Amino acid sequence: MAQSVSHSYFPSQVVSDLEKISYEYGLKVAKAIQNEWFEFDQSRSKNRYRDQQANFHRLRLYARGEQSIQKYKDELSIDGDLSYLNLDWKPVPIIPKFVDIVVNGMADKDYEIKAYSQDPYGVSKRTEYMESILRDMNTKSFNDQIGETFGIDMYENDRDSLPQDTEELALHMQLSYKQEVELAEEQAINVLMRGSKYDLIKKRFYYDLVTLGIGAVKTSFNTSEGAVVKYVDPADIVYSYTESPYFDDLYYVGEVKEIPINELVKEFPHLKEEDLKEVQKTNYAYRNNYSHGSRNRVDNNIVSVLYFNYKTFMNEVYKMKETGTGGERAIPKDDTFNPPENMEGNFAKLQRSVECLYEGALILGTDKLLKWEMSKNMMRTKSDYTKVKMNYAIVAPRVYNGRAESLVGRITGFADMIQLTHLKLQQVMSRMVPDGVYLDADGLAEIDLGNGTNYNPQEALNMFFQTGSVIGRSFTQEGDMNPGKVPIQEITSGSGGNKMQALIGNYNYYLQMIRDVTGLNEARDGSTPDKNALVGLQKLAAQNSNTATRHILQAGMYLTVETAECLSLRISDIIEYSPTSEAFIQAIGAHNAATLEEMSQLHLYDFGIFLELAPDEEEKAKLENNIQVALSKENINLEDAIDIREIRNVKLANQLLKIRRKNKEQRDRQIQQQNIQMQTQSNTQAAQAKAQAEAQKEQVVAQTKIQLAQAQAQLDTQAKAQEANLKKQLMEYEFQLNMKLREMEVEALKSRENNKEDRKDERTKIQASQQSELIEQRKSGGSPKKFESAGNDILGGGFNLGSFDPK
Repeated sequence: MAQSVSHSYFPSQVVSDLEKISYEYGLKVAKAIQNEWFEFDQSRSKNRYRDQQANFHRLRLYARGEQSIQKYKDELSIDGDLSYLNLDWKPVPIIPKFVDIVVNGMADKDYEIKAYSQDPYGVSKRTEYMESILRDMNTKSFNDQIGETFGIDMYENDRDSLPQDTEELALHMQLSYKQEVELAEEQAINVLMRGSKYDLIKKRFYYDLVTLGIGAVKTSFNTSEGAVVKYVDPADIVYSYTESPYFDDLYYVGEVKEIPINELVKEFPHLKEEDLKEVQKTNYAYRNNYSHGSRNRVDNNIVSVLYFNYKTFMNEVYKMKETGTGGERAIPKDDTFNPPENMEGNFAKLQRSVECLYEGALILGTDKLLKWEMSKNMMRTKSDYTKVKMNYAIVAPRVYNGRAESLVGRITGFADMIQLTHLKLQQVMSRMVPDGVYLDADGLAEIDLGNGTNYNPQEALNMFFQTGSVIGRSFTQEGDMNPGKVPIQEITSGSGGNKMQALIGNYNYYLQMIRDVTGLNEARDGSTPDKNALVGLQKLAAQNSNTATRHILQAGMYLTVETAECLSLRISDIIEYSPTSEAFIQAIGAHNAATLEEMSQLHLYDFGIFLELAPDEEEKAKLENNIQVALSKENINLEDAIDIREIRNVKLANQLLKIRRKNKEQRDRQIQQQNIQMQTQSNTQAAQAKAQAEAQKEQVVAQTKIQLAQAQAQLDTQAKAQEANLKKQLMEYEFQLNMKLREMEVEALKSRENNKEDRKDERTKIQASQQSELIEQRKSGGSPKKFESAGNDILGGGFNLGSFDPK
């Protein structure tokens, strides 16, 4: 249902600044806010503020499992009579389970606050650094050559960490480059958030986003505490009508605080005693118009005060005067300054309109405006000085026609049906009776146990309950058929079983409807995991459930970013105006002493704030799978995998993975080319060495052949000389032999001649002797005498002296 807006009349904003800062103007603004939110509408019995509180109180009771049980009693009663019902009316706490699942899952979401210097000085430093990197990249070969030749390092940055291309340079600027002032800003924001216990505040506004559909925080500055963050209850806030889920077009916003009178006097010491008495009396009576019964407001020492911010515009007017030296001087004036056109002198008017913020405090139900002044420490970004930020950051991700929708609001009807089903189950259970037995006394009377006694009912029941057996007779003692032959029979009472099953099915149906409406399936809460479902399917179902509630997470992240931006703007106020600025700087410098010098000039910078979310389990699993695939294929090294896992931003991590993979491929390709070149060079050197070895071998062979030829020639010469000597010796020996042979021949000839002569003489002697013997024989007349030799006196038989002939 659309939320109606009661008619209220705000004062015109097109008035002078002097009128806007007046008490009367502030009172008109405060009364207009009070009329819009706290006065009764003519068509309804409630005002807007009371409607809001009643609705939020109802949703919070449902989120706690403590909703009103009167509707359930009205449903089950008959004309209001509950005397016949004895039921446990306590609500089934089914909604708190789903609320806790969403809130705890989102409040524990890890993130880091990042600051980005976007002022001209910070941008120029970033640009200079990037240009120096580009210069080193473009002159890398020249710098290497200078370093090798002259030993001079020409690089402006570390050579080993230089990007290879512009894509890697862009990633390097996002991952590695961080100005000291940016680190100081991030540490300052974290210190302020820890000091305000922002983790507890974050859980509270996440609970509000889930339960009420709206969350709010407030940042403020005072000289004693500095910049602080406070939780704001959405039930207490008032704001101008808006359709924006981020409430960025509000022109007023405030909250109602109930303050004890003693604290009120401390905060506003100008109040007098008669003022306090009047305030106490009037405010106590007025509170009944807008207060809701959910809060204890019977204490008349409590005063309801409306603190509000009102956004309007102011005119900055300057009188431009030309000096005697030709220059111009700007003199501040109020917006009533309007010099006439025919005014003498070198004067001119210069003005611009900028947004401004007024702070006010009104005691509800009275005309006591406790405070109305222009905010002293307005939050303005240096990039757009004309805009101002309010102290409140509000978000309602599902707002329509001025009304916020919440996760709990979707399921209250189903929770009511679950509660009614639970009560009906109790009714059915209370009317169910246990199973019994039917005992036929006449059948027992016909049984004789044989020992003179009859079968009595007590003994029959004992036997039946202990053994499950029973004794009976088919015929009576007269011989007739016995209708009670089975004296004990079981009675089954199953009338409530079907009803119980139907109600349990109804209970599960509405529980499933809650899951369907909210998107919180079984995989999200782990209540009934399917044993047959694969792990990947379970994770996919849980991821889909996270998608259904992502708008709540994004709303909470928006509040965190807005709070960080407001604190970033408040840091300038702390350093410039707070007496605790030195302690604040030292507290931040304790984490990084190098940032102390930067902190002193921190108010001169302008920062952009964003959150870097830690990846969820599904994103981590996908990234790890990519890393494992790259490692298995040796596309990256283990050191690259470690660097990639340390990056919280999954998108940047995947970009780094692609770059490292590409660099690894380039390195492998270079190594392969180097190996090919080295192999080619090695083969060439081997071929040269082989050719050289062959040449050396041939040279050695040739030298060996020459040496052999020389040796052979020398041997031949020596052999010839030896042969000549041998021949000479042989010739001499032969000559000597020939001479000897000749001498021997001569001797032989002489000997032969001598032998001849001797034989001849011997024969002559023999003949003479034979003749003498013959003569004597003849003379003596003896017998004839044989003169032949006995064989020893004959020379011959092959004695050859031809071997001694000269050759």
